[in-house]
Amino acid sequence: MKRRSLLGSATAGVGVSLLPGNATAAASDLAARVRRHLDRALAADSPSVVCGVIHDGRGYVAGASQDGPAPNGRTVFQLGSIGKTLTATALARAVCSGTARLDAPLVLPPAFRIPFKGRRITLTDLATHTSGLPSLPPNLLAEADPYDPYAHYTLDDLAIGLAETTLSTEPGSAYHYSNLAFGLLGQSLAFDDVDAMLRRAVTAPLRLRDTTTTLRADMASRKATGHLTGDPVPDWHDHVLTGAGTSVYSTADDMLRYLGVQLRPERSPLRDAIELAQRPHFTVDENLRLGLG
Repeated sequence: MKRRSLLGSATAGVGVSLLPGNATAAASDLAARVRRHLDRALAADSPSVVCGVIHDGRGYVAGASQDGPAPNGRTVFQLGSIGKTLTATALARAVCSGTARLDAPLVLPPAFRIPFKGRRITLTDLATHTSGLPSLPPNLLAEADPYDPYAHYTLDDLAIGLAETTLSTEPGSAYHYSNLAFGLLGQSLAFDDVDAMLRRAVTAPLRLRDTTTTLRADMASRKATGHLTGDPVPDWHDHVLTGAGTSVYSTADDMLRYLGVQLRPERSPLRDAIELAQRPHFTVDENLRLGLG
């Protein structure tokens, strides 16, 4: 099951009227280029859309809507699998601090049987989608609400699902995208406390105030309605595989800040972790090398 497509939102970080001379012309050109992207998305029947750009060190965001007010930089959307990079950054922070190793095996409480094939799954395998694990636990979809497929799933269900899971390949040998792998990575870093761990390790230090797995009251009033093939759908809720980004909220403003530290990690308090995450850790072929997340 693919994560539904969710588009974020934003306000302009640079006011064109405040920029002199050539800067005004450059900003006008950037706004026009962004507008073309927005118009294409609306023409493809997106109910609303946002585009954020970092240009010459400045952030620019604009939104558009089929109906009603356009979303802005503080409008809240569900983030989807970009959330995996938050979990990967948390892993990199743990490695840089000496509390974890990339080659360490995946360890969970005894009730959770880790599948085995040839060798044990390592944290690097999880973070590079090379664990051999399937995309989802085998018992997740049987009783799932298709509009909120993770909501019913508990840690007890995960223990049962892992006992039924067979690896498709020996860990570390082949690439296969897996939400289950990243969910387990989150649990291996902070069992049953993934939300707080992501906040403590990544979003708080980077000042991503609206990037969270818990929709606060002040965020709910700014929340965009998700859509699937034109119809409104509910948010996704997940308390077990959160490390995969299944239920993370964010805004365009936060994502531009996050993009900024990825582009210039030397200006970030998480420089070492971001550089470690960006370093290639698995080569798929001549066209694809994988960092962490």
